[in-house]
Amino acid sequence: MRRFEVALILVAALAAGFTLYLWKVRPPWFERFRYPLHYSAILVERARANDIDPSLLAAVIYSESHFNPTAESRSGAIGLMQLTPDTAKGIAVRTGGTAFRLSDLTNPAINIRYGAWYLHLLLTKYGDERMALAAYNAGQGNVDRWRSAGLPVQFPETNAYVDRVEHLKAVYRRAWRSRLYG
Repeated sequence: MRRFEVALILVAALAAGFTLYLWKVRPPWFERFRYPLHYSAILVERARANDIDPSLLAAVIYSESHFNPTAESRSGAIGLMQLTPDTAKGIAVRTGGTAFRLSDLTNPAINIRYGAWYLHLLLTKYGDERMALAAYNAGQGNVDRWRSAGLPVQFPETNAYVDRVEHLKAVYRRAWRSRLYG
């Protein structure tokens, strides 16, 4: 083997080892790079106003939209917290809003305000974070039916969503502690 090939193999081995280290150890700086936090001032203020753990709110936003304020789903949900226009209209009315415009859902301050209010409503209604997250994902009607029948969450994708949000909640708490709790 020539020196160049040996050097190339050595560099590749070091890069692979460093990558493995990052995935295994997950230092906070790496998690901050991997899981960004945007709109933190709004997020923290709305979390406090609605008695929600800021890391939970950040995890929901990341899971729903990756902090993209113009994200749209196939089901018509819009914005950071992926609210449907009908849900948002209902929240606007229930929180004293006078006029609702579809463009409100792409406004980070309004979307987070509505989404945090709705998440608080679900946390209060179900008294259980996992069930509240299931309702956020699959709808209250589904969760109410499952609970009344004594069943666990019936949608595999909803179970995966809840697990992902719970994992991300821990990541955001660890990686962004000073911004979320400072």
